[in-house]
Amino acid sequence: MQKRDYYEVLGVDRAADADALKRAYRALALKYHPDRNPGDSAAEEKFKEASEAYAVLSDPDKRRAYDRFGFEGVGAGQPGFENMADFGAFGDVLNDLFGDLFGTRGGGGRPRRGRGRRGADLRYTMEVELKELLEVKEATIAIPKMRPCAICGGSGAKPGTRPETCSRCRGSGQLMFQQGFFRISRPCDACGGAGETVKERCTSCRGAGRTEGEQTLHVKIPAGVEHGTRLRLAGEGEAGIEGGPPGDLYVDVAVKPHPLFSRDGRDLHCQVPISFVQAALGGEIEVPTLDGKVPLRVPEGTQSGKTFRLPGKGLPSLGSRARGDQIVQIFVEVPTKLTDRQRELLEQFATESGTDVSPVTKGFVEKLRDLFG
Repeated sequence: MQKRDYYEVLGVDRAADADALKRAYRALALKYHPDRNPGDSAAEEKFKEASEAYAVLSDPDKRRAYDRFGFEGVGAGQPGFENMADFGAFGDVLNDLFGDLFGTRGGGGRPRRGRGRRGADLRYTMEVELKELLEVKEATIAIPKMRPCAICGGSGAKPGTRPETCSRCRGSGQLMFQQGFFRISRPCDACGGAGETVKERCTSCRGAGRTEGEQTLHVKIPAGVEHGTRLRLAGEGEAGIEGGPPGDLYVDVAVKPHPLFSRDGRDLHCQVPISFVQAALGGEIEVPTLDGKVPLRVPEGTQSGKTFRLPGKGLPSLGSRARGDQIVQIFVEVPTKLTDRQRELLEQFATESGTDVSPVTKGFVEKLRDLFG
């Protein structure tokens, strides 16, 4: 079969950069790989054709030779050409491709250090009161989890013994396979890619290297933290399997709703009721804050919905001691039941008020007049 131009095979122009070449080859290799097309000889040929094209064009020296002299410049089809898969970026993209196909990374044939698998990550939800956010909160929590085996120290091997170098992969954790003119690596099936095997397993953990247990941890919750914040405690998850590294613990902060305050960033909002007499005459009232009650002067004629700002009575910002403000909104309560004397006094007040109109009422009337004439 007549050979096709390498750029044509990959579907790129002659000015394509390294990234464009890699993307084009990965797409073709994933599409035509023999493991995805068992028994399809046409797909296998296209896979080999694309691999040959990328092996040349991914190597700057070979690409220059090919651009200048064509196939003869790179020795295509001649003895020794199949070894080109061992060089340059071609080997790297094969390892990436291997991971896409089989769910793992070949690692270029390099040995894996350490055996076993990483432990699972854990999540813990910690509820905190709004007032507790004024300072750094230190809490103690007990986490049930898999812990390293106390007998074997997490190795999974019987005390007095130790894991041995895998005889099949000789400790590399990888097995090399030749497919046509290139090689790929796969995790060793004898040791699972660990490079080590355990001949005599620990009887306490049965070789897993971990057992069920509970651990007490001290957690610091930053002042002013937001609801839903996630804190990561590295290495505090479950112990790894057969000596693998531990997972992480994630602490999700849940701020409990407060009966009086709502939050807006570092500011707090609350509503405070006053009587219509206090609103009319003014006076001093007590306002609740997270630090306790504080006095607030309400001027005479205060309208329902009026807001007052209490500086520094909000929540602190993360990494700072500066606190936000507390916004107090006044609402005027109107009595629902009146005594005869109270009714008499109010009627007298209404009579004496006559045609007097408050500024709020006057403004409302003017707006109505503007709208409806």
